[in-house]
Amino acid sequence: MRVLPVGEDALLVEVSSGDEAQALHAELLRRRAEGSLPVGEIVPAARTVLLDGLSDPARLAAELTSRELPPVSPRARETVEIPVRYDGPDLADVAAHWGVPAREVARVHAGTEFRVAFCGFAPGFGYLTGLPARYDVPRRTTPRTAVPAGSVALAGPYTGVYPRSSPGGWQLIGTTDLVLWDHARVPAALLSPGTRVRFVPVTGSAA
Repeated sequence: MRVLPVGEDALLVEVSSGDEAQALHAELLRRRAEGSLPVGEIVPAARTVLLDGLSDPARLAAELTSRELPPVSPRARETVEIPVRYDGPDLADVAAHWGVPAREVARVHAGTEFRVAFCGFAPGFGYLTGLPARYDVPRRTTPRTAVPAGSVALAGPYTGVYPRSSPGGWQLIGTTDLVLWDHARVPAALLSPGTRVRFVPVTGSAA
């Protein structure tokens, strides 16, 4: 673990893996909830966690580097179910990469419990982990200029759902009608770091 100062009242904590970043994020949230960690914002990323609004960043930096991280609790946060039609234009390519029929892609994906590791790219876009490493897939060689909102996609170790139409190079395996980002909702984002996610096949999918 490496702890770097950011300005006068923030720290950037670097760890060696996404699992460690998730464990650190979960532990920091727990400590903030119990009142032992006065901090404004806790923002996770792929292998870092940013803490902003600290009253004594030097003390916390020394404490963090001297402690081991507990494992992520399997019961952390709520579970969001996302109905999905496994009808994406890249489903056959993903199946070929995995060496399985298209129906098996849907079965494996829907049978996995995911967790939102961090958010980014666009408001409401969560980077979901959970698939074993053997199911990693490369991004498309040529990104699409427009990916429809609600597209369920894979890239590297992550699953994501496009909250709105945008360019993108992820492999599209399905679609959902669920709204991932809604300004009128509180909170606006359906997915936040730590949230568990399950994809539920609906009529018209390959599952």
